[in-house]
Amino acid sequence: MEFWFLLLAFVCLYISFTALLKLLSSKRLPPSPPTLPILGNIYWLLKSSSNFANVEPVLHHLRSNYGPIVTLHIGSRPAIFITTHEAAHRALVRNGTVFAGRPAALETTRIFFSNQCTVSSAPYGPIWRLLRQNLMSIMHTSRLETYSHGRRWAYNLLKDKILDETESGNKAIHVVHNFQFVMFGLLSYMCFGVKFDGKTIKDIESVQQALLLNFVRFNKLNFMPTISKIVFRKLWKELLQIRRNQVGVILSIIKARHEWLMSKKINKEFEDEECILSYVDSLMDLQLPDGGGRKLTDDEKVSLCSEFLLGGTDTSTTTLQWVMANLVKNQDIQKKLLDEINSVVKPKQDIAEDDLIKMPYLKAVVLETLRRHPPSHFILPRAVLKDIQMDGYDIPKDAMVNFTVAEMSRDPNVWERPMEFRPGRFIQTGQQEVKFDIKGVRGIQMMPFGAGRRICPAINVSLLHVEYFVANLVRDFEWKLGDQNEVDLTEKQAFTMVMKYPLFTHISPRINSHVP
Repeated sequence: MEFWFLLLAFVCLYISFTALLKLLSSKRLPPSPPTLPILGNIYWLLKSSSNFANVEPVLHHLRSNYGPIVTLHIGSRPAIFITTHEAAHRALVRNGTVFAGRPAALETTRIFFSNQCTVSSAPYGPIWRLLRQNLMSIMHTSRLETYSHGRRWAYNLLKDKILDETESGNKAIHVVHNFQFVMFGLLSYMCFGVKFDGKTIKDIESVQQALLLNFVRFNKLNFMPTISKIVFRKLWKELLQIRRNQVGVILSIIKARHEWLMSKKINKEFEDEECILSYVDSLMDLQLPDGGGRKLTDDEKVSLCSEFLLGGTDTSTTTLQWVMANLVKNQDIQKKLLDEINSVVKPKQDIAEDDLIKMPYLKAVVLETLRRHPPSHFILPRAVLKDIQMDGYDIPKDAMVNFTVAEMSRDPNVWERPMEFRPGRFIQTGQQEVKFDIKGVRGIQMMPFGAGRRICPAINVSLLHVEYFVANLVRDFEWKLGDQNEVDLTEKQAFTMVMKYPLFTHISPRINSHVP
């Protein structure tokens, strides 16, 4: 049956490719390597790269031959890649509205994100604005202090897990799983307003990780979904079961929170209990500007909460591991960071969010990690909202446009010795603070959070969480090489760009640290 599916797919591709050629014949797209009918650039890509999934070396080569904007035809649809800082700034900032669209969602994405009813996937327009403004109201810097005790609770969970492993005699600790667990705990607290027990956090982590770990496997289902549902029945069943599991866990928590809020309005006994405005609380009465101002469905609430959890856990976990790996590898940097922390915070004193502002080297370490190891090597694809010209080329309406994040953050024309881990590059001589435009308003040097109108809305929270955990982990524990002789910084593509060989490190409490 798969043979007939592939044959039918070939015929459909040929028809769509022919139609596309007619449509684009009057357009002068950015330059492209040799293109074959139906196959597009696939043959050329396979010939030019040992790993088809690793398109970055190919793009680097194309940039040197064709310029900063290139086109790759993968099948019948052209994908445009913008590869330089200057071109990215012109597109995302100076023409931010035009480049604020999203491509039509794939079938599997529609299932997990309620037909593009999330902040990251929604088309540019009133629904996206409402969802983003609502999220920003929760993530605003004025509200961050509200969740401070949640951060302290989450760090104590992490500290206890590390101590349990060190006291059990483990010479090398696999830290990433502990990072991931506490990040899910912290983001669940911010999302649902509850400090969950370990089992509930594990349940949330399990259904979210099932989505992350299988996301790439489900890509084949997006080609001709009507037919693939017949050919790949088992895979479709697996996808739908993962979604059902996700809805089952998250929706039960949403309903429990809603019932608690309703009781709180009636019963005075709740007035003395700890209560924060969580993300899900803000969704309860939110009215979408379609269908006469309708409320969110249960499925849409689950998708928005899932997005909130994924956006705050996976990238933060990945970044935190990269930070600690580089501090293990560079003991002199770890020592300098420890000295800064001890100069700001007294022994056995909690590290508060206000203390982090007084730690420029800490900020520099985090920024250098995001530059050297961006969690994603591409930002989420954009779709232009109208025809536009760049560098003399046509970018047609609804064209899918990609931006090379890692290529820009490692460009030797912008960064001196870019492959070295040098936090000091972010602190100018004679200055005691970091002055760096991470949002790229004045000019893009790197953009781990994207740029322009669809920049990550949680940028301040993400930086705060990583800085907070790094400061505490370095102040309380000494991080050294485990049984391995070296830290391997080889990257591997998962949902984010992770360490191919996860960090195993020797951790011991520091003398006079905050650890009991």
